[in-house]
Amino acid sequence: MIIVGFGLAGYLLYAGLSQYSLADIVQSVQAIPTANLAMALIYAAGSYLFLTFFDWAGVLYVGGRLGYPKIALASFLALSIGQSVGLAGLSSGAIRYRYYAHWGLDAEAVAKIVLLSGVTVGLGLAVLGGVVMILNPADTAGVLRLSETMVVAIGIGLLLASLLYVVLAATVRAPLKIWKWTFGMPTWRIAVMQIVVGTINFALVSACLREVMAASADVSYLKAATAFVLANVAILITHAPGGLGVLEVTVRHVMGDQASIGALVAFRVIYFLIPLAIGLPFSLVTEAAFRARKGSSDSAASNGSAA
Repeated sequence: MIIVGFGLAGYLLYAGLSQYSLADIVQSVQAIPTANLAMALIYAAGSYLFLTFFDWAGVLYVGGRLGYPKIALASFLALSIGQSVGLAGLSSGAIRYRYYAHWGLDAEAVAKIVLLSGVTVGLGLAVLGGVVMILNPADTAGVLRLSETMVVAIGIGLLLASLLYVVLAATVRAPLKIWKWTFGMPTWRIAVMQIVVGTINFALVSACLREVMAASADVSYLKAATAFVLANVAILITHAPGGLGVLEVTVRHVMGDQASIGALVAFRVIYFLIPLAIGLPFSLVTEAAFRARKGSSDSAASNGSAA
């Protein structure tokens, strides 16, 4: 599946960029006003801020006693790298485990945090998707080749499914056992928190996308949000690393010429590559700090035993 994902990403990226020269792409990016780029950066930063609350909800769910700064650090480093590498559940999960295990959480707790974060992703997409399908059914209907009535019905179903999740969280207490681990529904407060932070996160990413596209076309927020939701569904299906190629092709399919090549490149740089450029060196620094601290502890323990 990984090989297929990389192959598909490469093909779609080639298909999307082959018609443009490097000069065309550079010129298209340069045509985006600085004010739009600045607002896109603010929306992207807001998204990564709300992503930290995905982990916070997970830590609350497992009963962990970690301060928000530690949670935010683990979340940002895991997702800034995982969202670009691909297979975010596995790649970001491994990074999360490294940090949370260092701070005293076991493998079961980390698995539950990753699982709850994944559910929050699904809830956020479901709610935002439900809203755009109800308010802007035409674009989704055109892409999925369904009637607008069917699209509205799907949107209502997504919102009702999210509401059902909260109801189940408030009423179901029987745990689900998988292998050696036991999973139970979160409290209704955590479930509501998941829906709120998940929806706001994807709303902010949609605003980031809309901001870079609005520089060259009159793009409505609802249409940009529709394109982003559909692109994420395509990414989940294809497993393309970082949605590379899939996101660009899907957004272009929904938006048409409103999604210039410069806007798509700028969005990927702002939302994926800049966080990766920040997160990767930070993760190396913190890993070195972890190793140094472990070495000091081992040395102290060895000296104590010798004494």
